[in-house]
Amino acid sequence: MKVFVTRKLPGDVLKPLLESEHEVDVFEEDRTMEPLEFLERARGAEAVLTLLSNKIDGEVMEAIGPQLKLISNYAVGFDNIDIEAATNRKVLVTNTPSDEVNEAVAEHAWALILALARRVVEADESTRRGSYKGWEPGIFLGRSLMGKTLGIVGLGRIGTMTARRANGFGMKILYNKRSRDEEAESQLGIGFADLDTLLQNSDFISLHVPLTNETRHMINAETLSKMKEGSFIVNTARGACVNESDLVAALRDGKLAGAALDVFDNEPNINPELIAMENVILTPHIASATIEARDKMGSQAVSAVLNTFSGQKPDNLVNPDVWQQ
Repeated sequence: MKVFVTRKLPGDVLKPLLESEHEVDVFEEDRTMEPLEFLERARGAEAVLTLLSNKIDGEVMEAIGPQLKLISNYAVGFDNIDIEAATNRKVLVTNTPSDEVNEAVAEHAWALILALARRVVEADESTRRGSYKGWEPGIFLGRSLMGKTLGIVGLGRIGTMTARRANGFGMKILYNKRSRDEEAESQLGIGFADLDTLLQNSDFISLHVPLTNETRHMINAETLSKMKEGSFIVNTARGACVNESDLVAALRDGKLAGAALDVFDNEPNINPELIAMENVILTPHIASATIEARDKMGSQAVSAVLNTFSGQKPDNLVNPDVWQQ
């Protein structure tokens, strides 16, 4: 069986695949492939182990060929793949969710919340420039988290882990999701709120929703106008959940005190106005970038390929109906 891997992965996670009897082609360059490069290398493959940065729609699947059996996505999200097109072609799609990834993303969300609240990045850059001349009472005054309200938009596994950590800081927690989670409310002491109420009452807002038609640009001029004056927003979900132009306007006007983004609307391109703002923290899509999470993701993605080719149902099937067919 021919397998195409669209980028080399950290550690030794590809070793079981490379040592198998299958023909494995790995794109070794440390960059995202251009679309035409991808098509040329993937053509004729029975399985493609791909990244979130590789967009795979029906036309791409047609170009790869009718022999394509599996797209193993090295990511939790799968908005880079046209699932309907894959299902219509009886192509299996898998992803890589795990507690290791969830914990890593929740931890990064908190790293960003803390960095925003205490102006860590600004203070670090100023110190490195030689501005520090000794202790001063009024420089880089931040915000205390104790007694503040954290609004969590999307209370899935990552959102729940983020909420659990907020209790240690003595914060009030509001959450929003399609349906109430009374068990989480009881266990974590959190409160359900509709989105408008959450926006109006939260000092910090952390996004943890998948990218869908409903959540695309859910943070926009209208929703930003409802946010509490001087509040902060953190996005470790998907970049397209935030309209970056509207966010820039809210930051420029002082409606928001700051923002921290790990994902962007048009990756890898970032709105240049965001880059120039001192009250904005930008990280390069690294929320899940821990050794533990990457090892788990890699082993899951590789196992999906090996299990499929050995006739075993792979874990984390996004379209399980295809396996039944």
